[in-house]
Amino acid sequence: MQNLPLAKLAVLITACIFHAPPALAQAYPAKPVRIVTSGVGGSNDAVARVIALGLTGSLGQSVMVDNRGGPSGTVVAGQIVATAPPDGHTLLSFASSFWLLPYLQADAPFDPIRDFSPITLAITAPSILVVHPSLPVHSVRQLVALAKSQPGKLNYASTATGSPNHLSAELFKSMTGVNIVRVPYKGASQSLNDLINGRIELAFPSATTVAPHMSTGRLRGLAVTSAQPSVYFPKLPTIAAAGIPGYDSVLMIGMFAPAQTPGAIINRLNSETVKVLHRPEVKERLATLGVEVAGSSPQAFAVAIKAEMARMSKVIREAGIRGDGT
Repeated sequence: MQNLPLAKLAVLITACIFHAPPALAQAYPAKPVRIVTSGVGGSNDAVARVIALGLTGSLGQSVMVDNRGGPSGTVVAGQIVATAPPDGHTLLSFASSFWLLPYLQADAPFDPIRDFSPITLAITAPSILVVHPSLPVHSVRQLVALAKSQPGKLNYASTATGSPNHLSAELFKSMTGVNIVRVPYKGASQSLNDLINGRIELAFPSATTVAPHMSTGRLRGLAVTSAQPSVYFPKLPTIAAAGIPGYDSVLMIGMFAPAQTPGAIINRLNSETVKVLHRPEVKERLATLGVEVAGSSPQAFAVAIKAEMARMSKVIREAGIRGDGT
């Protein structure tokens, strides 16, 4: 190479630079791919399995789901991916409890921005503000008025600390100034039973959890928590349109790779994952979970994460929420 004219050498170097990323993407994956997520069951697991099944066909390697459940599941899953080689063979599929962890836990062992590369926002799903029928309210404004007239008297059910149904309620409190009291539960089934039986007045559960009970009249839906109306519940207004402008709180589940993963691999994973998500049979299956396909670019997902971190960190700080259950 030392005998090549400088002009030809420059052309050769330029060709190597511009052709390396596609070659790298074509060589990937060289072995089975692992998607780390939370415990078996729930939205994180369901979305990860749908994506893994689709990618197994399109990537030419098996794609497996690695479930990490329990109270420290978010920490364990994040650590596994943050410390994995940045070669695209170990991925993370998780909801907002992952990127909000530094605000919920003082000693979080990873930084969701510094230590990870976003791939795509896979899905979004609203919660529904529901009340027990015995509560004399039929709108968000009526609920706010009642809560303000009886500070500390109304209780809301939530599951894990920092979960979407917990933070949706705390955002509601922050934006309206109402004093409603959290009653934490270990699982959704117990909280739902207490809500249906009138031991709890209201909650912000997932749409699929409460939809059957709204149709039978055992619960009354007031509004959806998303900024835009839900395609699955077109008769329900958004909380923003029902009297709290700017309110927006949805479940977001996305895919990540370790930081420093080559751009060519990120782009291929994005392209293949988005294709999987937009397959008619996949959209139909996800619709049964009450979730809507997003399939964003890595850049748009990064923007969405930072926006939610900025918005919810204020709520978490003001409410004094900690990941130890307080």
